[in-house]
Amino acid sequence: MIEEKQGWYATGKRKSAIARVWLRTGSGTVTVNRRPMDEYFGRAVLKMILQEPFELTETHGKFDVLVNVCGGGLAGQAGAIRHGITRALLRMDPELRATLKKAGMVTRDSRVKERKKCGQPGARKRFQYSKR
Repeated sequence: MIEEKQGWYATGKRKSAIARVWLRTGSGTVTVNRRPMDEYFGRAVLKMILQEPFELTETHGKFDVLVNVCGGGLAGQAGAIRHGITRALLRMDPELRATLKKAGMVTRDSRVKERKKCGQPGARKRFQYSKR
């Protein structure tokens, strides 16, 4: 593990959400947009998503996380933060890559909403066909 004065920075993305993540050695507090994680994310599932990289690498409670996130909804933002935390951990210690890669956290989840096409009500749905 490499020690750095300012910590480690990484950017995470998911859907249309972008998260800027700073990791610093500390007690394990997570701050999202200047608010505690518990206050920002109401659902327990979203909080679990943020903690996954730390649990896999057994670094739970060793880092303070400071996050600025914008765009998308809460689920997309949680995914973006997880991606950012993963990338910051990799900057800190490249040997963690195998563990995180196996869990599928290194790769950005590129699935985004498909655009609506003209002449139909949605991306895939069609208006009902009328023969007569």
